Amino acid sequence: MDNNKLETISNLFEGKEIRSIWDAEKEEYYFSVVDVIEALTESKDAKDYWYRLKKRMTEEEKSEISTKCRQLKLKSTDGKFYSTDTLDTKGILRLIESVPSPKAEPFKLWLAQMGKERIDEVFDPELAINRAVDYYRSRGYDDKWIKQRLTGVVDRRKLTDVWKERGITKNVEYGILTNEIYKEWSGMKASEYKEFKEIRKESLRDNMTDIEVTLTDLGEIATRELAQEHKPYGLKENIKIA
Repeated sequence: MDNNKLETISNLFEGKEIRSIWDAEKEEYYFSVVDVIEALTESKDAKDYWYRLKKRMTEEEKSEISTKCRQLKLKSTDGKFYSTDTLDTKGILRLIESVPSPKAEPFKLWLAQMGKERIDEVFDPELAINRAVDYYRSRGYDDKWIKQRLTGVVDRRKLTDVWKERGITKNVEYGILTNEIYKEWSGMKASEYKEFKEIRKESLRDNMTDIEVTLTDLGEIATRELAQEHKPYGLKENIKIA
């Protein structure tokens, strides 16, 4: 994980500092478990609390969290780096659910609200679209850009449907083909383009200029039409088309 970048996230949990590390390969943040526990419980010995918490967990909870837990080196108060238990975002949220602390209640209510919203969207998918539009507007995007972005999402889905019909089934294969399209017009893979844009988990398209979005859309539409015409099958043949 040579490409990892250390990151300290502040102003979370009422201003408590939560150490984190960015895994560039997995494109995921990992957060210090003891920092989160200390922030939620104000325990004087967060490591001991974490040990006792694992003892109280059900076998299902313990299995789910332990499989996601990773020992990564984080900077301590003495300036040195020590191996520390960390969890990704999903794991940290699962951990919060297991912490019997009043400070954890706002997070649990937030998770419950998020779950309700997703269930509501199953019955009325337009709610999800409205939520996306509201989000983009709050970020300062105009309606013309939003319309182009949503159209791009639909066009991208059409392309992945064609790839699926042409023998592409694994996420890594979709990633390889997407990189071929990006490399043809930008000279960079998607991950390299993100680094160029200085972004991490954020959507690459959301951080593109109008010209970049247009070039991406054209590349994907052209790939889809060529695939429908030449009917490649399998990764090797689809790479040539892409």
